[in-house]
Amino acid sequence: MRALYDSKSKTMDDRGIKHLFSDEEKYKTWLLFETALAEAQAEEGFIPEQAAKDIKEAAKIENIDFEEMDRIYREIGHGFVPFLKVLVKACPVESGKYIHYGITTQNIQQSSQLYMVKQVHHKYMQLIGEILENLSILAEENKDAVMAGRTHGRHATPITYGYKVSVWISEFIECYERMQEVEKRVFKIMMGGAVGTFSSMPEVGPTVQKRVAELTGMYPMEVPSRNISTHKIEYMMNLSLMANICHKIAEEVYSTTLEEIAEVSEGFREGTVGSSTMPHKINPKLAKGIVANSQKLYSLPGLGMYSSVRPYEGDSSSYMLFDGILEEALELTTEVLLRTEELTRTMVPHRERMLHNVWRNKGLDNTENVMMELATKLGKDQSHSLMYEIAMKTANDGEDFYTNLMANDLISEEFTEEEVRNMIDPSNYIGLSVEIAEKEAKRGAKMAQEIKEYYRKK
Repeated sequence: MRALYDSKSKTMDDRGIKHLFSDEEKYKTWLLFETALAEAQAEEGFIPEQAAKDIKEAAKIENIDFEEMDRIYREIGHGFVPFLKVLVKACPVESGKYIHYGITTQNIQQSSQLYMVKQVHHKYMQLIGEILENLSILAEENKDAVMAGRTHGRHATPITYGYKVSVWISEFIECYERMQEVEKRVFKIMMGGAVGTFSSMPEVGPTVQKRVAELTGMYPMEVPSRNISTHKIEYMMNLSLMANICHKIAEEVYSTTLEEIAEVSEGFREGTVGSSTMPHKINPKLAKGIVANSQKLYSLPGLGMYSSVRPYEGDSSSYMLFDGILEEALELTTEVLLRTEELTRTMVPHRERMLHNVWRNKGLDNTENVMMELATKLGKDQSHSLMYEIAMKTANDGEDFYTNLMANDLISEEFTEEEVRNMIDPSNYIGLSVEIAEKEAKRGAKMAQEIKEYYRKK
């Protein structure tokens, strides 16, 4: 496995995803496609019906002699032919003649790999639904938890934590839409033979390919070229974009768990050890794995681009690379998504600390609010200049914002003390934070339910 693991990896329910990467599943998928091919060819009269029936009966994992397959592999040095030879031996002699008829190795291997990717993809879509459900709960429960909005790493104007979460919900909904929309381009099979021209079965080739796609729940390639890899790169790009959202959440959690900020905590299980030498350590175990695995994932689409331009109608160096990086992308994404699901389900926001932090500047975060109130009397430009002067004096000299506001004759004449205190209260200047959080919480919950129902049937 090529993902980056730690002790946390051992405690997460992988939803059966990791088993889908196993050699056993790979061989089962090869058998599935050899069976589907024979069935489709028999339907078109290209091979005998009895041959297709016998191949289907023989093409079971328990009938494959893996020791013999390994011996042949060492003898002839081909990655797929040994599998075919033991499958032929598992069939009646006459029917065995029609195994892998009219196609080439990559037709089965690439189609099979993308079939396996599709199975994993369905698990990912369900995980997106779970994450959306978690985020919807988080947004609703914290829609009015006032905190500092931050830009460029500094306090901006106040927001609520529910609003922050609503941003993630919006991104995940768009991520789901991207992932679903790409299915028709990615999950394609090829049965075009050596160079994709259906040379060995020109009369029935396209029909057979379409039927194999139907039998396996896939799509047929319009041009079944072994030299097309952009659909694989597109899928890895989509995985990277999905991981990027998870990465953003993890970075936010990672930084705001700092003792100096302490606005959020990862869920903590009693007995978890953070350090071999510092007994007090409670480290962000989920977030760090999201960050590390996401960073590695980002490099893979670029690597695929270098390889996808190999010339001519096929190149084994490109197949070898894509076999590796596509599987690696799935392994990395699995770790990222599983951690993100648990993180969004178990993280603990600290409302009191958020409110404490947003008041650290004693109302200075609300300069825009005061400026907008003054603008009704002085105009925007003059109000901005006045507030800038007072804000800089407050920040640079370490003075009290409220005191400096009331010391200004124009402000003290126009506004009462209570009005000024209300203007600088962060809770009174959160815009539509609560409304946006409520809207996205409902939208996320609805989408989560739709995802659950749709992919349960897959």
